[in-house]
Amino acid sequence: MTTYHREHFLDRATMFTLRAMIAVQPKLEFAPETRSMFDQLMTKTEAAEGVTYEAAIIGGIAGWWCKPQRAMDGAAVLYFHGGAYVLGSAAAYRNFVGNIAAKVKAPFFVVDYALAPEHPFPSAIRDAEDAYRGLSALGFSRLAIAGDSAGGGLALALLLSIMAQPIDNLANRPVAAAVMSPWTDLALTGDSVDTRAKADPLLDRSALEHAAEIYLGHHDNRDPKASPVFGKFADLPPVLLHVGEDEILLDDSRRVAEQIDAAGGRSELHIWQGMTHVFPSNLTLKSAVEALEILGAFLEEHLQS
Repeated sequence: MTTYHREHFLDRATMFTLRAMIAVQPKLEFAPETRSMFDQLMTKTEAAEGVTYEAAIIGGIAGWWCKPQRAMDGAAVLYFHGGAYVLGSAAAYRNFVGNIAAKVKAPFFVVDYALAPEHPFPSAIRDAEDAYRGLSALGFSRLAIAGDSAGGGLALALLLSIMAQPIDNLANRPVAAAVMSPWTDLALTGDSVDTRAKADPLLDRSALEHAAEIYLGHHDNRDPKASPVFGKFADLPPVLLHVGEDEILLDDSRRVAEQIDAAGGRSELHIWQGMTHVFPSNLTLKSAVEALEILGAFLEEHLQS
């Protein structure tokens, strides 16, 4: 199912201003040297009320718990941050993820998966698998997976990996997944990489090609553990996807949703007019608030069932 959301009139001025500001700034490079700058941008997100934060190690992988008050029993969500597999950290993302946790009413564990170039593929997906096994071993009976950008692609790669295993190997399978602007195709074969290039102020083909090279090296860029759009989508739990209409990764979400539906699964694809990459992280946007409400209700519904 695809839902198209028209741009909220109050967001038009905000997006115009943001685009003007971005246009005069050099584009963020995907390199270790820009990690602190990227983290500073993410930490500006206002923390949600009633959410506590706690550093932890689960399955041998470090990260941060975001725990809302009066959280539902027996449920948890594993979250993967964005940053093109080169940038980002759980600490920088915890305020943003805490806002989602407050809406879902469930604890979220934000994973500090290993970053390239120090830790190239398949380090990230191995960390994701270890974190999921560790979370499952803690006794949660209902688990979901979520993420944004590269973390959204990693979340979907993990989902495909889990569902491909014999059920006896991992009985505690995810009940749902929710991703925002997921990078699901590191080969960059989607039409929108070129057709939406002029509309996207944040990403371009060359930057993503560079990030993919840093992460993959000479590995096959169509390996489903790196590019889940090339995977098998049978027998998945419900999956929600948010994506901006004005981003080059639009088709990364469209094609995943199409394949889930073709395999007999349930996808909820939300396309947002005038919005750009991972727009829900900008809580000044009416569309961002609405998108997080939809995502929160989706995960809450499936974690309670």
